[in-house]
Amino acid sequence: MNWLNSILILLVAFLAVFMESVFDGARNLLGAQIDLLPALMVYASLSSGLLTVTAVAVAGGLLFDTLSSNPLGISILPLFLPAYIIYVRRGLILREQFYAQIVLGLLASAFAPLLALLMLSVTKQSPVLGWDSVWQWIVMSVGGAILTPFCFWLFDGLNHALNYRPVVESSFRLDRQIKRGRQ
Repeated sequence: MNWLNSILILLVAFLAVFMESVFDGARNLLGAQIDLLPALMVYASLSSGLLTVTAVAVAGGLLFDTLSSNPLGISILPLFLPAYIIYVRRGLILREQFYAQIVLGLLASAFAPLLALLMLSVTKQSPVLGWDSVWQWIVMSVGGAILTPFCFWLFDGLNHALNYRPVVESSFRLDRQIKRGRQ
């Protein structure tokens, strides 16, 4: 496991929550805030260990709840559960495929708000729901689907720039010459 990758994912989770709370451009333009954390959880579940997935869910969920009107800690499970399902099945998922990234981002971004809403209703909180909520859910889902390949592109670029690549050892020596045919 690469600790630099885990630290970068946690740093981006912090920056994502901070940017969601500071910049209202997407919220004013689309009428809904796009959440980057489910897309980041998809990347973490396909590229890191379970410890990193858990750390990002807990840290991201707590950061998100401190800057929103949610009860503290209610966003942890909606972030962790889709990521854990992806983590368990990641051997079957084509991580490098663009459409797989979009579909997983769409599903995680659609599932996380629904689970958060369910948890809020179970805890006897009264979330404000209306027909606008359907539009916000669609914007969050599509936004997460679009942002998931961006996460893969960003972190793959950072890993390529900041990590050593392993040396591939081959049995073929470059100073060896193969002569074919009869002499």
